[in-house]
Amino acid sequence: MQKDPLFPSAPVKIYRVSELTAEIRRTLEGSFEPLWVEGEISNLHLHSSGHLYLTLKDDRSQIRAVMFRSQVQLLAFEPADGMQVLCHGRLGVYEVRGEYQLILDFMEPRGLGALQLAFEQLKERLQKEGLFDTERKRPLPFLPQRIGIVTSPTGAAIRDLLQILHRRFPNLHILIRPTRVQGEGAGLEISRALDDLNQVEDLDLVILARGGGSLEDLWAFNEEAVARAIARSRRPVITGVGHEVDFTVADFVADLRAPTPSAAAELAVPLKSDLLRALQELEDALIRSLRRRLQESKDELSQWARRLPDPKRRILDLRLLLDDLHGRLTVGMARRTQRAREQLHHPQGLLRRYDPREEAVRARRELTDYGLRLLRAMEGRTRTAQEAFQRQAALLDSLSPLNVLRRGYSITRRLPSGEIVRDAGVLQPGDPLRIRFHQGEAQCRVESTLDVESEQDPLYPPDTS
Repeated sequence: MQKDPLFPSAPVKIYRVSELTAEIRRTLEGSFEPLWVEGEISNLHLHSSGHLYLTLKDDRSQIRAVMFRSQVQLLAFEPADGMQVLCHGRLGVYEVRGEYQLILDFMEPRGLGALQLAFEQLKERLQKEGLFDTERKRPLPFLPQRIGIVTSPTGAAIRDLLQILHRRFPNLHILIRPTRVQGEGAGLEISRALDDLNQVEDLDLVILARGGGSLEDLWAFNEEAVARAIARSRRPVITGVGHEVDFTVADFVADLRAPTPSAAAELAVPLKSDLLRALQELEDALIRSLRRRLQESKDELSQWARRLPDPKRRILDLRLLLDDLHGRLTVGMARRTQRAREQLHHPQGLLRRYDPREEAVRARRELTDYGLRLLRAMEGRTRTAQEAFQRQAALLDSLSPLNVLRRGYSITRRLPSGEIVRDAGVLQPGDPLRIRFHQGEAQCRVESTLDVESEQDPLYPPDTS
C-alpha cells in the first residue's frame, strides 16, 4: 500500500493498466447475466477466421459485438448492415484494448423470421445464377420405365406415391432411395440421395417428395446443398413437397413442381387406361382408314376393269394372228428355199454377178463421168464469175470521179489545208489553190470571185435564143 499524494495520511492502491482492465472485466462480467439486446447492425465484418464483428446501435448509442465462428455457422440467415436484429449474449471486456463488447451466441432478424429471411436470400442468389431459368428446365419423358424416389421410407408421402403410381401404371420399376427429410443434416442427406440416383443406369425420372409441415419442418428443402444437387442432376426432377401453398427453393430449381406428393406421381406417368384408350382409338381410326382405302382401291380397279377389253377376245384375236403369221411364214420359207435351189444350180452366174473386176470397171466409168461433170461445172462457175466482175467494174467505172474529170470538170482544193472548195464565197483574193484535172494538177491564186447569178461569166455567154 502507498500513501495518497493528496492525502498523505490515507493509504491508496495504485493499479497497473492491465490490473485495472482485469478488475473492470471481473466487475462487468460478474454484474451482468447473459442478456438480450436489440439494435441495428452496422460496421459488419466477417473475418477470414470466420468470426463476425459488428456494431449494434440505436438512435442514441452503440456497442461493439462479436460472434465466434462456431456460432456464425449456425445462423440461418446472412446478417447485413442496416438489419434490425435481436441478439443474445454476455458482456465482456477485451483487456488488450480496454474495450467492453457483447459476445453473441444467438441472433435473429426482427420483423421477418430468420428462416424466412434465409429463404429469400438463398432464392435471390440462386435466381441471379440462373438456376430458376425456364431454358434449363428439361422436359419429362412421356412414359418413364424406371422412376427414382427420394423421400422418407416411413412417411405418408411414400405410401401415396407408390399407391398412385401403381394405380396409374402397374408395371413401372420404382427405385426408392430413403433419406431423412427433416432435422439437422437432412439437407446433406437429400443431396447425397439425389447424387446416388444419378449414378443408376437407365433411370428416367426422379421424384423428390415430402408431406406437409411447418416452415421449420420443410427447411431441408430450402438448403443450398439440395438446390445444387437438383441443378446438377442428369435426370429430370419433379418435386412434391408439402401442401399446395408451400413453396421451397427446391421447387424453383426442379424441372417441374407438383403441389403435393400425390400430384407428383400423377404428373410423372400417364394413366395406363388413358393410353390404352388412345391406342384403341388410333387402332380403330387406322382400321377405318385401311377399309376406306381398300374400298377406294376396289372401285378404282373396277373402273380400270371396265376400260380393259375382254381377255378371252384378246386371246382369240392373237390366236387368229398367230395362224395368219404361221401361214405367211410357211409360204415365205418355201419361196426362199426355191430361190436357194436356183442359186445353187447357177454358181457361175452368181460369181459373175459379184465379180470384183466388173465392179472396178463400173467404178472407173463412174469416176470418169464425175470428173467431166466437175470440169463443166467449174467452167460454168468461172464464166459466171467473170461476167459478174465485168458488170461490177463497168458500174464502178461509171461512178468514178475520174470519168467526171474526163468530161472537163476539175477538183479545187484550198491550200494548205487541202479542203475541197464547193463555194466561191469562202475564197479571198490571193488564196493559194490546187486544181486537179483529168490529166495532171495546177497551183494558182485567186484574183477575184464572181456571183454567177449577178455577174456575166465570160466563159459562158448568156443564152439569147
